[in-house]
This record gives sequence, structure tokens and C-alpha cells, in this order.
Amino acid sequence: MKLLLKIYRRLFKHFGPQHWWPGETVEEIIIGAVLTQNTNWGNVERAIENLKRADALSLRKIVALEPETLSTLIRPSGYYNIKAKRLWAVADYFVRRCDTDFSLLETIPTDELRGELLSVHGVGRETADSILLYALNRPVFVVDAYTLRVGRRHGFLSEKDDYESARALFERSLKRDVQLYNEYHALLVRLGKEYCRPRPRCATCPIFNRI
Repeated sequence: MKLLLKIYRRLFKHFGPQHWWPGETVEEIIIGAVLTQNTNWGNVERAIENLKRADALSLRKIVALEPETLSTLIRPSGYYNIKAKRLWAVADYFVRRCDTDFSLLETIPTDELRGELLSVHGVGRETADSILLYALNRPVFVVDAYTLRVGRRHGFLSEKDDYESARALFERSLKRDVQLYNEYHALLVRLGKEYCRPRPRCATCPIFNRI
């Protein structure tokens, strides 16, 4: 669908590169992908800083932490008792699966790896796909509430479209390119936060009546 590429180019011209996902290591990106569930990135940054100060910003060290200690460290991210269990489960998965040597996962087909991640406690589709795209460099398009809202308002998604059908549309319409998917998702988040809000700012939107 040429419309999707046109939207991407318009957004990129308006906002510029987003430099997403923030994180210095693969493990930090994975941790951030879990902690960002149902909260804003500022809260995640505070939780990650706590882990850094405790010298616990690694999947192996998270697995070794007492549950109460982990909950306390990630408290700024909200829902900290629930997220502590989820983060521990994700950390445990990667420690058992590859001993955090992520190069060992490179031969595993993306669909198979996605299925494994979705079987981990607390990992939904958005979290799994964020890990695949941003941490493991797999060409999987990440869909979130902003994506669905923008798509429905601009007509390339319908009210019947859900996460999987939206993801399929983007992956079918665009070349399978990690950097493109990375930037596009980040740009849609930026658009959703600044313009395509629950009460939209259509008059100044960079794609409203401009595509």
C-alpha cells in the first residue's frame, strides 16, 4: 500500500529520526520493553536507573534477585509487583534459552522465536514484538494503541482491525526492513502523543489532509 509509505515519509520529514529504542545494551532494551507496559517512558527510566545503581541491570542478575528486592527497584514503573514477576520470567527465559548470548538465537526463525516469547508469563504481542524488533533486530512491525488510532482515523485500518491484522498490513505493505519498522513505529507514537490524541489536533497534524 503506497499510502503507508507516503505517511512514513511525511512523518519523517516533519519529526525527523526518533532514535528509538533508548537503551545501551540488548539486555537493557529487553528490560525496558517489559517495564514500559502501562506506563510512560519517564517512569521506566527511573526504574532502569535504580537497577543500574544496584548493579542489577542484567538478565542474569535479575534472575538472582529476591522478588521483594526486584519489586522495590522497579517501583517507579508502576504495577511493580506484577512487573517484577513478568521481568523475572523474561530474564529467566533468556538465561535458560541462550545464557544471554543472543547470537545463539540468530538461526531460530522469527515466528518460532515470537511463539516462544508469547509463551513467557506476562509477555503480550506488543512486548514480544518490541523485543524482537528493537533488541533482536528482527523485521517485525510493532503495533500499539497509537497505531490503531491513527490507522482508523486515516482510513487504512478499520474498527474491525486488531493487533494481528494491523501488523500484517504493515508487513505486507512495506519492505521487511528493521530500521524502517523501527522508525515508523516510533513516528506513529510521536504522532499519537502530539496530534492524534483522544481529542485530536487535526488542524496542525502533519498528515491530516496532506496525504
